[in-house]
Amino acid sequence: MFSAGSRTYFCGMTEAGRNMAGGTLSRPDQAAYSAQCFNERERIMHFIDVCVASAFSKNNRGGNQAGVVLQGASLNRKEKMRTAHQLGYSETAFLSQSELADYKLEYFTPTGEVPLCGHATIAAFVVLNYFGQLKKCEYTIETKSGILSIAVKDGGGIFMQQNTPEFYETLELADVVDCLGFNADTAPGNLPVQIVSTGLRDIIVPVENPLVLETMVPDFAAVSKLSQKWNCVGIHAFSLVEDGKLTAVCRNFAPLYGIDEESATGTSCCALACYLYQYGVKRNQYVFEQGRSLNRISELYVSVNAGDDTVDGVWIGGCGYLESLKTIEVE
Repeated sequence: MFSAGSRTYFCGMTEAGRNMAGGTLSRPDQAAYSAQCFNERERIMHFIDVCVASAFSKNNRGGNQAGVVLQGASLNRKEKMRTAHQLGYSETAFLSQSELADYKLEYFTPTGEVPLCGHATIAAFVVLNYFGQLKKCEYTIETKSGILSIAVKDGGGIFMQQNTPEFYETLELADVVDCLGFNADTAPGNLPVQIVSTGLRDIIVPVENPLVLETMVPDFAAVSKLSQKWNCVGIHAFSLVEDGKLTAVCRNFAPLYGIDEESATGTSCCALACYLYQYGVKRNQYVFEQGRSLNRISELYVSVNAGDDTVDGVWIGGCGYLESLKTIEVE
C-alpha cells in the first residue's frame, strides 16, 4: 500500500555502525565507528513516498505538475529542499498538521522555499481527494502567506483563496523588453508594466500580439537579475484575446527560483486578474490559458469579488488529476 510518507534506512553500515545508530556502542567501538563514518562516508537515507499530480488541467490533460508529500512533518527543511530538487518540478508541496487550520502547507522549488504556490495547493487537494480524505466542501490552510480558504466544488474543481491585491511599482517598458526579447512597439500603450501581488510579487507584462508572446525567447539571466532587483518571483507576460470565454493567454518566467518557464501559475494569474480589473477589463470571472509553449496546456479560472471598484476577494481554481506515485531516496 502506498503510504505517502517517509522511511529511514542506515546505508552501508557495519554491525557496529547499526548499533551506534541505536546508541549501544562502547567507547572503543564509538571511536571505530567515527573513523568508519569519516572514511566510508556513511549515509542516512530517507525513502520518501511522493504523489505527482497536475493542477489546472484542461479536459484531464496538460496542467502543471507538482510533487505532493503528505507526511511533510516527518522531514526537516534540508530534506524537503533535497526532495524538491531531486523531483525537479517547479514546486513540491509538503503537508502536515496545523494548529491554526485544517492543513499546513509548505512549498519548495528546486532551489528554495517560497511562501505560496497556487498550482501545488490545487495538486495537494487533488491528491487528498484521490485518497478519500476530503469530507467537506470548505477547508483552511496555513501557509507562510497567511491562513487561506479552499473550496471543493462539485465536479472536482478546487478553488483557493488569495490575498487581496497589492499594487506596487510601475516599471519602464525598456526594463523588460531586453529580458523577453520583443520589440517595444508590440506592447499595448494603455496597460503598464507593474508589480502586483496576491501573495507573491510578480512583474505583470502586457504584450499586444499573442503570436509575439508565443514566440518570444527570454534571456533568463536577465529575467533573474530583474526579478532580484525588484524582489519579485518573476515575470508574468500576457496577451488579451477574444475567444469565447478565454480572457488571455499567458507565459510565466521565474528562473531566479529555478523555473525557466511554468505551464500554470495560480498566484500570478490571480495578480493578473486584479491588474486587469484595476485597468478597466472588469469581469466577475477570468479564464487564462498557459503552458502552450511547453505542450502542457493549462486552464485557470480566477473569480473576483469587488465593491466600489476595489477588489476585496480573489480566488484561483481549476481541475486536476493524479499522474503517478513514486518513491525517491534522499540523503
